[in-house]
Amino acid sequence: MIAKIQVTLKKGVLDSQGKAVHHTLTDLGYNEVKDVRVGKYLEVHFKDITDVEAEALVKEMCEKLLANTVIESYRYTLASEE
Repeated sequence: MIAKIQVTLKKGVLDSQGKAVHHTLTDLGYNEVKDVRVGKYLEVHFKDITDVEAEALVKEMCEKLLANTVIESYRYTLASEE
């Protein structure tokens, strides 16, 4: 089983890295780009675990380590590795 996790800054939190990317894209002529938000993507691979167990572990890992829940939000999907 694999958990695909996306962590991004919450709305209202200044994303200076996203602003820098947005500025560079407009400098390159991509004037259609309205905004850019930068985050992180993680894949966690599990062995011998049920969907229910994996979901509980992913939530726990995100809350304890993978996301700073004061300023970041996270979402994830679970899928088989086949």
